[in-house]
Amino acid sequence: MSVLIRENMLASLEDKLPEDEVLAQISTLVFAATDTSSNTLSRILELLAHHPDMQEKLREELLTAGAAEGIPYDQLNQLPYLDAVVRETLRRYPPLTLLSRVPKQDVVLPLHKPVRGVDGTLITELPLKEGTEIALGIQGINTLEELWGEDALEWNPQRWLSPLPKAVSEARIPGVYANMLTFLGGPKGCIGFKFAETGIKVTLAVLLSHFTFAPTKGQIVWNLAGIYYPTVEPDRNNPQLPLVVSAL
Repeated sequence: MSVLIRENMLASLEDKLPEDEVLAQISTLVFAATDTSSNTLSRILELLAHHPDMQEKLREELLTAGAAEGIPYDQLNQLPYLDAVVRETLRRYPPLTLLSRVPKQDVVLPLHKPVRGVDGTLITELPLKEGTEIALGIQGINTLEELWGEDALEWNPQRWLSPLPKAVSEARIPGVYANMLTFLGGPKGCIGFKFAETGIKVTLAVLLSHFTFAPTKGQIVWNLAGIYYPTVEPDRNNPQLPLVVSAL
């Protein structure tokens, strides 16, 4: 935010942002990633609660590295199982359910693979007019069996500890993070994805180094909204995720 304000003050008159747009950008920086990161963290804790063996494996890695004591950024990001757990959760359960993009000019959009039209012809590209709204199926791409394999719908952190399927790299998914669309890509990609990833990892390092997590008897439901959020049946309006938390 300081860089934004300083650079705008130094910019030429033609490049300077008006004050209302600066305030809007600051609001975006303040509020962005709040619900997405917290719900992703909640999802990870719930998954680890239901997979105690994976939880213990991750805890052992964190305790061995002394991650909760405050380790350098590079060292934190070199913890393989922590990285695998975070990546797999962001792949299988992206917090944003649906976003859209609008071309600023007429374009021709190539398709990853041909589709057959109602008249039987194969379609390899789509001509799009300026202003056409394009819905992005984030979870659909992240869990496509053709790319990720038959277990694409399974939450399996272990997949990141081996080379990914060749189809994933060859698909050239235009995302800024790990061959996924979770943080989108291009000039409109999430500018804070590394900050969000680091925040999730630091929080997990502290929590798992001091507490264990187990599921409760209540039925947790993840609700489809702008951002997925958990509730306890039958209440679908009040976000909550009760877990049994015990000190080590």
